[in-house]
This record gives sequence, C-alpha cells and structure tokens, in this order.
Amino acid sequence: MDRWRQMTRAEAKVAWDMTMRNELSGGTPVVRKFEATWRKMTGLKYAITLTNGTASLYSAMFGLGIGPGDEVISPSWNWICSIAPAPLLGARPVFCDCDPETLLADPADIRRKITRRTKAIVVVHLWGMVCDMDAIMKVSRETGVPVIEDCSHAHGARYRGRPVGTFGRVGCWSLQGSKPVSAGEGGVLATNDLGVFDRACLVGQANRIAGIDLQTTRYRAYQPLGTGMKFRAHPLAIGIASVQLRRLPKVNAGRRGWIEAVEKGLREFPFLEPVRTYPHSGRAGFYGFPVHFRPERAGKVTVGEFANALNAEKVRAGTNPYPLLHLLPYFAKGFDLFTRRRGPMLKGYRGYRPGDLPNIERAVKNLVFLPVLTEPVRGAAKEMLSRIRRASRKLGLAQE
Repeated sequence: MDRWRQMTRAEAKVAWDMTMRNELSGGTPVVRKFEATWRKMTGLKYAITLTNGTASLYSAMFGLGIGPGDEVISPSWNWICSIAPAPLLGARPVFCDCDPETLLADPADIRRKITRRTKAIVVVHLWGMVCDMDAIMKVSRETGVPVIEDCSHAHGARYRGRPVGTFGRVGCWSLQGSKPVSAGEGGVLATNDLGVFDRACLVGQANRIAGIDLQTTRYRAYQPLGTGMKFRAHPLAIGIASVQLRRLPKVNAGRRGWIEAVEKGLREFPFLEPVRTYPHSGRAGFYGFPVHFRPERAGKVTVGEFANALNAEKVRAGTNPYPLLHLLPYFAKGFDLFTRRRGPMLKGYRGYRPGDLPNIERAVKNLVFLPVLTEPVRGAAKEMLSRIRRASRKLGLAQE
C-alpha cells in the first residue's frame, strides 16, 4: 500500500558523480554544503558530520567533558547508542523512568536521579515523538546539568515551533539506512556551544581543518591531527543524505497524514489508544508507529495474540522491538569494561533489577507497532482500519 521508494536514481547519480570527481574523503565540498544546510535548517551556529549517530553522541559527550567519575542520565526505553558512549568515556550510566502515556523521558524522574556527579542528561525524541522540553530544560537550568538531545528518530520534529536538537546544549542525529534522512551510515552533531564544538572536532575530525573545523585557537597546537581519532563521515554517504534531506518535508507530510488518519480511525477500538503527545510538540521523522494496547479492555486476548492476528490480515505489526536497557546484563549486573576490575560499572555500581523503573516496564509490555507508510495509495488508511477490524472480530474484540 506504499508507493514510496527510499532510494532513487538521484542518490545513485550523486554517488557516481562524486566518485568520478574522486570526492571520497574528508571535508569535501558536498560535505561542507550539507553541514551548511544543516546549520540553516536548525538555526544552530556549528554542525559537523560523522560516521554515524553513535559517533555524534560520543563526540557530544566528549565535547561536554564527560569522563571518569561522572554520571549520565538517559531513559531506559531507547536504543543502546544513546547511552553507550558514556561507559566508554569512563562515566556511569544512570537510567530514568518514562511517562507511561507518552513513553518519553519523565522530567520528574530525571530530577530525582541527578547527583553531584551528574554531568549530562540525554533525552531521546523516540519514534519521532517530542519530549517535554519545557520541563526538561527547567530541570537543566535549575541543576546546571546540560542536555544532549538525541534526535535520531525525529528529523524535522519541532517543539514550540523550534526544531528539536536546538533546546539542549547539543543536538545529535543519525543518518543510518532506515532513518528518514538516510546516508546508509552517517550522523550529525550541531550546537551553539563553541567549546563543545571544538572538542567534538578535536576527538574525531583528524585532518579536517579548513572551513568550520576548530573555531578558536584553544586547540590550535593539536591540529591537524587532534586526538588521532577519525569519526569523519564518508562523503558519498553525505552526498546521498543531501538528496534525502531535500525530500524530508514531503516524507514527513506523507507519514504525518498516514499516521493521523489511522489514529483517528482507532477510536472505534476501545482496546487501542494512540500514544499521547505533549502540548506544543510537532512529531516528525515517524521512525515507528506505536499504539497502546489496553489489556483490561481486551478480555483474555494478549498483545502478542493481537499482533499475530494483524499479521494474519497482512498488517505488518509487531510488539516492542527495543529491550529495556536497564535490564540488559551489561547494565543490570555491571561489566568489567577495561578488564582487571576497571571501569565505571564495577565498584559501587548498584546495577538494576526488574521493578526499578515500573512505569516503562509496564508500558512496553502492551504496545503494538503498526506500519509506517510514506506515500500510501489512495484509500490505504481505510483499508488498514478494515484489516484491523477483521483481526479484532476474529479475536472477539469487535462486533460482526
């Protein structure tokens, strides 16, 4: 029911042309133009492309000076890359609970988890839904702890009319292959903080010195090699992403129309509810389409049985695809990360156990993920709702 093709001849032509120009490494003209476009799109002063979203988050944490003895707070329901750089920098991960209705980081629990060692809060605009940035930034201002916004699912999303990624100290995006702006593999870091930006360049942009790299003289003595790390994006990947970025408004409009039409139709199913969004937020990216399944209104039918029934009606549906990070052995029990009993998740690390984050632990057990369509055929939403209705009838959840 979807006519959308993610990759077209336009992306292939860019890759061909760049290859024939030998524009294959470093801060090439295409890369520089893309970064300039990103700065204009976000309104932020500094932006740099990287190998992937994880590298952008690592660079952001390094830019903030995260290191041994520090703590970084992040929601547990999330892809691991949002918190993974923290232990590798010697910092201890601390997980916060989520609002069970919005599924996003709970500002009140973030505040409870802050200690004198907390040096960053990573908030994640998951599945294209936007966090409560008013409340989160209030916590940041009152505690002095900077915010990193992980916008990897939310390209083009806004809060109070401003792009996500512009509220915290630094914003990070993924350009991984399935993202709404795809480079195959790639990432972006953007910020107004000159100190963060220069340190982010220092850690991963060896030999990129012209143009935007390193805005001050603070690290001039360390150029052009910096720390010797290379997180530079591949120019061909950024060339592909530049084509994708031009299509982002159309992609978001198509996905928004689809999701809103289906959500409106879900009103006839009392056991299904759209995920609540915060006031002043504008979803975008739409990396996933989660819906609450209310078991108390579904008799003896489980969320897994309902998802299976949907698939039997040719609806590509699933249940929660992301494990809760605090229950993974790596974080739950701790890990000898640097061997010989060294690392941030050993001495004094309490770890986690079931029940520590009760709201999100309950919420993720009863989610159904519906398909995201970008360019649906005429009548696709009506047909989707008809298939949901047939599946529901077979399970005794809807009237014949």
